[in-house]
Amino acid sequence: MTENSLPFKGKVQETMLGPLWARATFSKLYPKLLNDQKAIEILQKIEHDFSVEQEYLEEWRGLGLLARARNFDDGLKNYIEKHPKSAVVNIGAGLDTTFYRVDNEKIKWYDLDLPDAIEFRKKFLSESERNIFIAKSAFDISWFDQIEFHKEEGIFFIAGGFIYYFKEEEISSLFDVIARKFPSGELIFDCISKMAMKIGNKRAKKAGIETPFWNLSVSDPNKQVLTWSEKIQVIDWHTIWNKLEINPAWSKKTLRMIKISERLKTGKIVHIKFT
Repeated sequence: MTENSLPFKGKVQETMLGPLWARATFSKLYPKLLNDQKAIEILQKIEHDFSVEQEYLEEWRGLGLLARARNFDDGLKNYIEKHPKSAVVNIGAGLDTTFYRVDNEKIKWYDLDLPDAIEFRKKFLSESERNIFIAKSAFDISWFDQIEFHKEEGIFFIAGGFIYYFKEEEISSLFDVIARKFPSGELIFDCISKMAMKIGNKRAKKAGIETPFWNLSVSDPNKQVLTWSEKIQVIDWHTIWNKLEINPAWSKKTLRMIKISERLKTGKIVHIKFT
C-alpha cells in the first residue's frame, strides 16, 4: 500500500470516493452546475481504480451528487452572507471540498469524520487556522467542545450523504443534542424516500455490499423531521433538482431518471433551524 492508496475498508468511509469522483468528473464538463477545482486536483492524486464508482453512479447519479453539493453551497452562501463570521461544521466530511467553494476568509470551518477518514483526508487537504479537522465519530459528542461557538455570530451544519446510513433513533438523538447545544444554529442535509432506500439496498446487495446499506428514509420532512426534537424547525425542503437548471444536453437516460426521481421525490434537501 502506497501513501495515497486507501488505508481503510468500511462501507461508510468508502462512500467518500463516489462523491469525490462525481464532483471532479462532472465539474470539468458542467462547471456552471458546480465548479470544484479542488476535487479535480485531489482525484488526480488518489491511487484508486474509480471504475467501480463510475459504473455504480453513472451520469445521472453523479450529477445528482453535484446537485446536492450545489444546493448545500447555495444554502451556505446565503447564511454566510448574513453571518460572515459564523462557524461551519461539516458532519461526515470525508474528502468534501465545500470549504474551498464558499470560503469568505472570515468563517471558521470544522471538518468532522472518523479517525481513519480524517487521516486519509490529511494526505490531500491541509488544516489551517480557519479550517480544522476533528477525528471523531459524529455520535461522540465530545466534539462539541472543539467548536468555537458564539451565538451572535451563528453556526451552520452540513450533513451530506450522512443520515441515511444510520437508524432514525440515532439521527434524531444526534440532531436533538446538537439543537440544544447550538441554539439558533441551522443545518442542511439530504435524505431519500422509502422507495429509493429499498432500491438502493437491492443494488448494493447485488454488488456484494452488506445490507442494509441505507437505514433511514424520510417521506415528509415537515412531519417526520419535526418529531426528532422539539428544538427543530423546518425552514425549507425541496427535491434535489427543484431549484437548479437541468441541462438538455445530458443523456436521455439522465434526463428521464431526473424527471422520474423529481416526480417521486426520491431525493430531498432539508434545511432546519434550532430554536
